[in-house]
Amino acid sequence: MKYLDEFQDPDLARRLLDDIHSTVTRPWALMEVCGGQTHTIIRHGIDQLLPDQVELIHGPGCPVCVTPLEVIDKALEIASRPGVIFCSFGDMLRVPGTGRDLFQVRGAGGDVRVVYSPLDALRIAQQNPDRQVVFFGIGFETTAPPNAMTVYQARKLGIPNFSLLVSHVRVPPAIEAIMQSPTCRVQGFLAAGHVCSVMGVGEYPELAERFRVPIVVTGFEPLDILEGVRRTVAQLERGEHTVDNAYPRAVRPEGNPAARAMLEDVFEVTDRAWRGIGVIPDSGWRLSPKYREYDAEYRFSVDGIQTREPAACRSGEVLQGLLKPHECEAFGTLCTPRTPLGATMVSSEGACAAYYLYRRLDLTPAPREATPVV
Repeated sequence: MKYLDEFQDPDLARRLLDDIHSTVTRPWALMEVCGGQTHTIIRHGIDQLLPDQVELIHGPGCPVCVTPLEVIDKALEIASRPGVIFCSFGDMLRVPGTGRDLFQVRGAGGDVRVVYSPLDALRIAQQNPDRQVVFFGIGFETTAPPNAMTVYQARKLGIPNFSLLVSHVRVPPAIEAIMQSPTCRVQGFLAAGHVCSVMGVGEYPELAERFRVPIVVTGFEPLDILEGVRRTVAQLERGEHTVDNAYPRAVRPEGNPAARAMLEDVFEVTDRAWRGIGVIPDSGWRLSPKYREYDAEYRFSVDGIQTREPAACRSGEVLQGLLKPHECEAFGTLCTPRTPLGATMVSSEGACAAYYLYRRLDLTPAPREATPVV
């Protein structure tokens, strides 16, 4: 296939569904790691078209959602300071901290700006040499390379008034933490294709072997998801647990060597807290000592932050795959995209946002014999 719309072909979707239906003989629980994959699944009703024996569990793959509350509150503190221009992607502005969000900081007079690239923030720093410019660097292995490149450029060009507030996380340690949880029901993973396009697949074989789970690298279109499910179920039915690349049009086994080299130069691995989950060892990055002067936490000394999660929010359970969004008592009532209790409702990749957008008025499973809506 050459064109993107071909990956939404209903006839091909039905053939893949027929293959999955004919293959499965017992219940299996699979986790899609990426929030973008979750939105594809819910938008197109893929989970409702699969056999009853195949359950899709939504994982902690939304970068906005897993950004810890403490880091959000640090962002709010820095953005509130005079002389600071705080830059962020737009989906972070509505994420609730303890009592407020970045939109409210901007409404109170803070200079909070939406940018479309970290290099935009670096350009703002060049244009405003008398002010401190901070870029909010969040996300998985996909967004880390451009943020690393921006810090590299700031140092190379000698731009002293730029800094990065870092909250980058890594997927493989999260998979390990999920599998080590006593409540884990996951028997196979759909790995995020864009992460693997950067990092390759080298970290996954050991996890697949140790936990005896198939890990299938999967894309983001409906046919990508169905093919990932088909390959994962086929492995489970055969009793296999290997790493399989179902996204070869974007993923090479070695990933992107240039991007990985930039990450190794600018960042170092560290323990990282995940919102609603807790600290996962070696699951994040921070700026290496060579670039520490560009670390906003270091530059602004934001310590002693007191955080408080809303008592009614159960987004942590959603992120761990223990709860479907609509099973939360606050879903659609106390918690909506206009009045979010947690990041999973406000993020464009959040599971709660997907359920609210595509399934708020109809949360009962669709008939299994329905025609694929792809």
